[in-house]
Amino acid sequence: MEFQQHIFPNGMKLLHKRTYSPVVNQALIFKVGSRDESDEEQGMAHFVEHCLFKGTKKRKTFHILSRLDDVGGDLNAYTGKEETTLYASVLRTDFKRAAELLADIGFQSIFPEKEIAKEVDVIKDEIKAYRDSPSDHVFDLFDEYVFSGHPLGNNILGTEAHLRSFNKQSTLQFYKNNYIPSNAVIGISGSISFDRVVRIWDAILKDLDKRSFSNVREGVGLYTPNKVRLSTPHIQSHLVLGNRAYGIRDDKMLALLLANNILGGPGMNTRLNLRIREKYGLTYHLESFYTPYTDSGSWGIYLSTDPNQLELVVSKVHKELKEMRNHALGSIQLSKAKKQLQGQIAIGQDSPGSAVSGAARMWLNFDEIEPLELTMRRISAITSSDILDVCNEVFLEKDLSEILLSGDSTESN
Repeated sequence: MEFQQHIFPNGMKLLHKRTYSPVVNQALIFKVGSRDESDEEQGMAHFVEHCLFKGTKKRKTFHILSRLDDVGGDLNAYTGKEETTLYASVLRTDFKRAAELLADIGFQSIFPEKEIAKEVDVIKDEIKAYRDSPSDHVFDLFDEYVFSGHPLGNNILGTEAHLRSFNKQSTLQFYKNNYIPSNAVIGISGSISFDRVVRIWDAILKDLDKRSFSNVREGVGLYTPNKVRLSTPHIQSHLVLGNRAYGIRDDKMLALLLANNILGGPGMNTRLNLRIREKYGLTYHLESFYTPYTDSGSWGIYLSTDPNQLELVVSKVHKELKEMRNHALGSIQLSKAKKQLQGQIAIGQDSPGSAVSGAARMWLNFDEIEPLELTMRRISAITSSDILDVCNEVFLEKDLSEILLSGDSTESN
């Protein structure tokens, strides 16, 4: 069996993959992200993630940060639109130490008042750093317009105004409502037995919150294309051109993933790379992306170029999109594209930590895990007609939003 599964009495899930590595990776994943915030709470999930390291009922910040550093381990966390993840990597001999620490900061944080005030300033600086990077800022703006009026469109970092309103009471309330065992899964990989893993985590969890978790997420609503042009003091222009797309469980998800891979995915042989970047040298950054969420998603193309060349680059991008909509792949092209995507997925799954984390998220959100073999078979079953269908639903020019941060070129011909 690839994964072994266990559910504790308090509802927390455990997913385990036995490997030969002496390093044990653990990811404690909570089903809470920026989409689970109210209007007044924008940025709260990310803020809580920062504050988890600022003190628990039995540890101060120094003791939290030193606990795994002292044994050469790694401890970190990140917040997404739909999950918050804490992760730790240590040698097998320090597995229990890491497990106890993850549970302590995940379920027993106390949010000291003085630490909250300091972290507000830290995240304000983080927000400014992102705004100072047009390649990051344009993606945030794209989400804002594609998911307008919905929490998925909010910046994960929140806003400075919302941060100023956060205090110990509001932070603790959000934490107590969401960071409970029944709303979490722990994914573990390494050379450690399943029985030992269950035994250690069972002892850690036995006295923790046993409340059941219930949260119905708000649907994304209707989509309206937007065209937005904003000035930037930077030299280049940065553009995201895109649309709403399918959620993870949609039957068309893999066909769009394959289409996106052909168009401008991570490979060097994509159409956007070969036919625009390599052939004409008009841009350095040109790629397409597809981000599926549990019930919706976004697809788009990002590019940066000299403002004088922007119109030409965009026209060539639309030409490639039109070809994707109008011309079916031949059998040899389709076969190569499938093998490329299958290879990329398999290589991505070759990292035990990534494989377990991905499967754990699937189990947390959907109460089931799709085996890698089934995913590969589903990719093999995709037809040229399937790809044409998704391209004509997602790549239509009239449905695309355009978010542009326009710079001023200092060069002239």
